[in-house]
Amino acid sequence: MSNTVQAPLIAMRLSAIRYAAAGINLYEFTALDGDALPAFSAGAHIDLHLPNGLVRQYSLCNPPHERRHYVVGVKRDINSRGGSRCVHDELRAGSVLQVGGPRNNFELHEDAPHTVLIAGGIGVTPIACMVERLRVLGRPFELHYSVRRREEAAFLDVLPGDGCHLHVDAEHGGAPLPVAQIVAAAPAGAHLYCCGPGPMLDAFEAAAAASGRPPALVHIERFSPVQPAAVAGGFTVKLARSGGSAYVAPGQTILETLRARGIDVPASCEQGVCGTCETRVLAGTPDHRDSLLSEDERRANDVMMVCCSGSKDDLLVLDL
Repeated sequence: MSNTVQAPLIAMRLSAIRYAAAGINLYEFTALDGDALPAFSAGAHIDLHLPNGLVRQYSLCNPPHERRHYVVGVKRDINSRGGSRCVHDELRAGSVLQVGGPRNNFELHEDAPHTVLIAGGIGVTPIACMVERLRVLGRPFELHYSVRRREEAAFLDVLPGDGCHLHVDAEHGGAPLPVAQIVAAAPAGAHLYCCGPGPMLDAFEAAAAASGRPPALVHIERFSPVQPAAVAGGFTVKLARSGGSAYVAPGQTILETLRARGIDVPASCEQGVCGTCETRVLAGTPDHRDSLLSEDERRANDVMMVCCSGSKDDLLVLDL
């Protein structure tokens, strides 16, 4: 991970909305002046600043060489906190939104000797981008895409081909994708990627650990946090660059405390899954609660996500 640099927001027009699968639409955004958009790599996401005031992250699913538009896939979530509901119910072709990014916490290693891609449900969005990129490069890969019902499968116009496998739970007696078997069968040295619902990601991580895969070859992207935010409070945050300090009271996060003091800290998901609020740690031991940093990165204590992580020490010094 590297310290996040907040790129300027770009006003973009929602130029098209297309049906992708049951409950899933594709939303295409273009620059107001029609110019090429900032470059991105497979696995990247953008921030949509929605009309209801929320900011939500969605993975780019169009190929990286397509610079005239960004395309994201959004599934209507029955348990929506307001993001997907707003996208599906309020956005219309022609709507203008502020868009941040792109940023990539799920980078594709394009020189891998072999790539194994595992996707579940809407988790196929960044994976679809990776498939198209690997095909352009002519790199060997395999895709295992799982959905509950066939009508929920998106991107069937571009995904099918050699090495691509669709698993429909309903057509296998309700049995889920055999993630452990897929991980165990992957060639040594292959890079493995997984994006999907929590149980699939948990099974993937457990299988990778059981097979002794080096952590550097195992990549996941989560849409929801693994653990709750640290709100025990009772410590002080010292701001090394701007000076001053702030006491984080019980029941508050670092981000909430800093905002209450009028300190502007870039943040987006506020759940530790996007990386926008990544901040350098100069002293103290963070209580890491994010879903991004590896175990090695957590042990190094060089950076933390201030939206959800706390402190194990009475004093935490941040590069703010």
